[in-house]
Amino acid sequence: MRASGRKRPQFASPLTSIEICAGAGGQAVGLHDAGFDHLALVEWDRHAVQTLRANVGGWPGWTRKKAQSLEPMDVREFLGSEVHASLGLNEGDLDLLAGGVPCPPFSLAGKQLGPDDERDLFPDALRIVRALKPKAVMIENVRGILEPPEVFIEYRNYILGKLRDAGYSVPEVDESSLPANQDLAMRGVWRRLDASDFGVPQLRPRAILVAFREDILAGSDFDFAWPKLLKGGGATVAEKLERTMRERCKEFWDKNQWGHPARPGDRTGGDVYEDWLEAAEKAAAAGKGVAPTLVGGSRKHGGADLGPTRAKRAWAAMGVDAMGVANDPEECDPERDLFREAGPMLTVEQAAIIQGFPRNWKFQGKKTARYRQVGNAFPPPVAEAVGRAIAAVLRPEHRGELLKEYEMESAEAASGEAVPEQMEFPVSVAPRIPATPKDNIGDLVSAGV
Repeated sequence: MRASGRKRPQFASPLTSIEICAGAGGQAVGLHDAGFDHLALVEWDRHAVQTLRANVGGWPGWTRKKAQSLEPMDVREFLGSEVHASLGLNEGDLDLLAGGVPCPPFSLAGKQLGPDDERDLFPDALRIVRALKPKAVMIENVRGILEPPEVFIEYRNYILGKLRDAGYSVPEVDESSLPANQDLAMRGVWRRLDASDFGVPQLRPRAILVAFREDILAGSDFDFAWPKLLKGGGATVAEKLERTMRERCKEFWDKNQWGHPARPGDRTGGDVYEDWLEAAEKAAAAGKGVAPTLVGGSRKHGGADLGPTRAKRAWAAMGVDAMGVANDPEECDPERDLFREAGPMLTVEQAAIIQGFPRNWKFQGKKTARYRQVGNAFPPPVAEAVGRAIAAVLRPEHRGELLKEYEMESAEAASGEAVPEQMEFPVSVAPRIPATPKDNIGDLVSAGV
């Protein structure tokens, strides 16, 4: 049984996957829980690789020795590497190629250089797709690649064209139509999903691209259907953090901010817990109990916190001080970590819970490095939902079991409806021209963002 309470699917013929830009394993955890056996995990960041080493040793096909052999690898060097050669894969053998290509080129908060950004790894992911010809492809990115549609619609058409040329079933798009209509035409394979719809107490929209080889869909009784939400899956910060917040405050239940026995009038750890819970439950009752999107940031920037000013205000309404990240409980400085005017700060573990990781997933590195891994991750429950939908096409005999806990979208709804062109208004954003795939170099931001 997984941390989510759902049983991991078992197939007579295992489903195989390779994860590129694996980060600290958010997407890999979700796909593992959806029933995929990972043949390889490719990640360049040394802290994230250490985290993968510490956690995947018990997965199917993995031993502690194999996990410890993981080394940082640039995704551009995977094809032709010893890791690639050791898999012994023939073209078309692999069930799924998945990955979260770096998000800064498409982030709404960045310069949105897209294909002109040296960190854009879509061309390299497509090169791996052409070489391996997996049955299915799943690529995750920030919603900025989708919204607003006019910004990257040309580049998205370029990507879909390359997939079509490689033998994948993707929609034909009238590139002379309005960007909004082109976006609608793509929604069968390229979709925004919100983490809060899948039991994750966080506003974290992600852009997901899913494509199947034409022969796979032609030979299947079912088309791919997008998961809409986890049935009964709504979650709040109060519900998800109640246990760990009580655990953190318990040591100081009758003590003050200096860790001394409380005197009359002193605020205690018990007070900290009760005040936090009251604020978090009040926010939930007002429909504001879901956290803002966690931001991992870059190694080039300073210490970790929970996001920009607006996010900090939202956290404060839930009784959390978002100005930094708390020390681990065994290293707790009560005055700094718990007894703050706006409420306690979150630990890295609590941030990981907000992201949807199981508690037994151990992040490696110092506090800031661990927090950045969490903030840059793809929420595992969202990856699991999409992974189960993919598995339902590849293993249709298990479709009912795989999807029973999800509300699924109909194939008709996936195609969308055309937007009347007379209702479209121009915006002052020039569309990007897709770049020719090239070997980009640079200081990449961790890929799970």
